[in-house]
Amino acid sequence: MIIDTIEKLSERALPTGGFCSRNGSGYRTDATAWAAVALATLGMREDLVQSARSQLAEDQMEDGRLSVSPNHPQAFWPTPLAILAWHASPSHREPQSRALEFLLATAGKHWKKSEDAVICNDPSIRGWPWIENTHSWVEPTAMVLMALDLTGYGDHERAREARLMLLDRQLELGGWNYGNTSVFGQKLRPMALSTGLALNALARRVPREIVEKSISYLKFQVGHLCTPLSLSWAFLGLGAWGERPANANNFVLQCLNRQKIYGSYDTQHLSLLLVALMAKRGLLSLYA
Repeated sequence: MIIDTIEKLSERALPTGGFCSRNGSGYRTDATAWAAVALATLGMREDLVQSARSQLAEDQMEDGRLSVSPNHPQAFWPTPLAILAWHASPSHREPQSRALEFLLATAGKHWKKSEDAVICNDPSIRGWPWIENTHSWVEPTAMVLMALDLTGYGDHERAREARLMLLDRQLELGGWNYGNTSVFGQKLRPMALSTGLALNALARRVPREIVEKSISYLKFQVGHLCTPLSLSWAFLGLGAWGERPANANNFVLQCLNRQKIYGSYDTQHLSLLLVALMAKRGLLSLYA
């Protein structure tokens, strides 16, 4: 199953460099970054890994960002993915450094909370957005935090503030969603995907008791998850806190096997499932 998945990823490498999401589709920045991370982790197809890294460097904009598409430069959320893909590659230290500088100088739109606000979380605490000039949300903030931790910027004041943002967005009964706790007096529900990402970003940075309810929520949910994104991030999130289930690999292999029913997954999803198989103690354990 793993060999078949690696072969499927390799088939999606483009002759011009980088990867597509599916056979027959065009180049994608996020697919390229995730494929490079997965193949490098497995120690497979170094030629494709280096080609992907170089293509990402070629796509980098002057200010250091990487966007999801040249037609949408405001959507810079793939930037931390590229930082992960370039890690441990001496020939890509310069683009990685430029991407870090961009992220440290960038934030979402934030404002002081008004007395009649319809949300409960504090919108003044800075994180990172999906798209330029929009509010900060849990998932892009978590990805940037992991990139900063990996590259030695985990104690930067932006990283410290972003961790406070994630804690402020944690739901009262545990877990995270896209980034609101309650709206118009209605408490919102957590999502496994967002919770797994946040737990990865906060691992080894906050006391366990602060996120214990979130860990418990994810432990309860993980046995009911089937989709690649939620399942992968749930195992990565639990693994970062030493709670990876003993049967996690079986769940991942079953998820890969469901392609026989639903068709092939995107490159991003296949790569993340491979990463979830390998990273027993969270995403950053790949680089330990």
